[in-house]
Amino acid sequence: MPQKRTEVQVRPGSEADLAALTALYNHYIRETPITFDTTPFTPEQRLPWLRSHSEDGPHCLLVAQDAADGLLGFATSGPLRPKAAYSTSVEVSVYCAPEAAGRGIGTLLYKSLFEALEGKDLHRAYAAITQPNAASVRLHTRFGFRPLGTYHEVGRKFGRYWDVAWYEKRLGPEE
Repeated sequence: MPQKRTEVQVRPGSEADLAALTALYNHYIRETPITFDTTPFTPEQRLPWLRSHSEDGPHCLLVAQDAADGLLGFATSGPLRPKAAYSTSVEVSVYCAPEAAGRGIGTLLYKSLFEALEGKDLHRAYAAITQPNAASVRLHTRFGFRPLGTYHEVGRKFGRYWDVAWYEKRLGPEE
């Protein structure tokens, strides 16, 4: 009998989500080249990352969950670079639980994230996509990102080098 799906809710992430967020991210560390982190984190090690996001600022953390499956994914916006002149640019990312693949969770999270960023003093969003990753390229393209270029063999993980393609999206009004 197919499992009944419940309504997916997107909300700001909180410290109560820390263990689930860490477990999800650690999956990507251990199993994929999508992140170039190579050592899994403890929840305590991820706490500063979680606290660096706020509900009302340009650096957001949103989680998707449902009653049946719990945490299904998360999306973030964070600083592109630490220097002050970069403050109107954010780097965005989305991670979905493996069991949530194909359910539209990434789309739902990005829709909510970009709605949360509306009205903020932001000019551009950037995304770094380890190649190959056709699903992530499709998602970003659907949200208006355009390719900028590729860093070739920029990261080494699992005994091989990986390319990272950079994408950008205009935020805010046209100038």
